[in-house]
Amino acid sequence: MVDLKNKSGDTIEARKAMVDCQLRTCGVTDHEVLRAFGRIPREKFVPKSQTELAYLDTCSRVQSLEDPSQDRYIMAPAAMAKLVELAEPTKSDDVLDVACASGYSSAILAQMVNAVVSIESDKDLAVWANENLNELGIDNAVVVSGEQEKGYPNEGPYDLIFINGAIEEVPEVFFDQLKDGGRLVAIIGNGNNAQATRFTKNNGSISAYIAFNYACKPLPGFEKAAEFTF
Repeated sequence: MVDLKNKSGDTIEARKAMVDCQLRTCGVTDHEVLRAFGRIPREKFVPKSQTELAYLDTCSRVQSLEDPSQDRYIMAPAAMAKLVELAEPTKSDDVLDVACASGYSSAILAQMVNAVVSIESDKDLAVWANENLNELGIDNAVVVSGEQEKGYPNEGPYDLIFINGAIEEVPEVFFDQLKDGGRLVAIIGNGNNAQATRFTKNNGSISAYIAFNYACKPLPGFEKAAEFTF
C-alpha cells in the first residue's frame, strides 16, 4: 500500500484537526478508527469544487441530480467515525460496504479489516470509487455496480455490513447475507429521530442495539414499501 500522506501540508493539518476537534470531541476513542480517518485524504473523495470544504463536520454532496431527493452524499466525518466504531471492525472481517458513493467509507474500512466489497448502484460513482481506491493503493477493497438495496450475496456471507446514509428499515436480504455472529450498522429513521443502530446475528436471530441519534441524509432506494389500508 502506498504512503497515504498528502503532499499538501495544509491538507494534512486539516485532516489532523478533523480527527482532534471533531472525532475525539464527539467521543470516538478507538485508536484504529482514529488512525484510519487520519490516514485517508477525504478531499480526494469529493468533487474538486468542494475540496476546501472536505473537512467540515457536515455531509459532503458527491453527486447532484435533477431530483434533489436522489442526491448522494458521504456522511459527516464524526458521524461516520462513530458508526465505524459502533461496528467494531477487526482485521479478520470480510465487509460489505453498501452505497459507498465515491469510496470514502470503503477506504476507511479497508484500513481495519481483511477485505471490503462495496456495492454501489450508480455506475459513474462506482467507477470513481474504484479509481480513488486504486490511486491510493488500497488493494483489499473493490467496488461493484449493482442494486445496492439488494446487497451483494456473491461474496457473502459477511462478518460486517456497513450501510451509508439513513434508511427507513433494513431489508431482510441483508440479514441473509450476514454470518452468524456478524454485525450490521446503519442509521435507521428520518430527521432528528434517526438512530445509529447495530444489529447482531446470533443463531439465526437478530438483536438490535441503539447507540445514538443522528440526522443523516437519506439513502435513496431504501424507502419502505407503501402499505395499503382499508
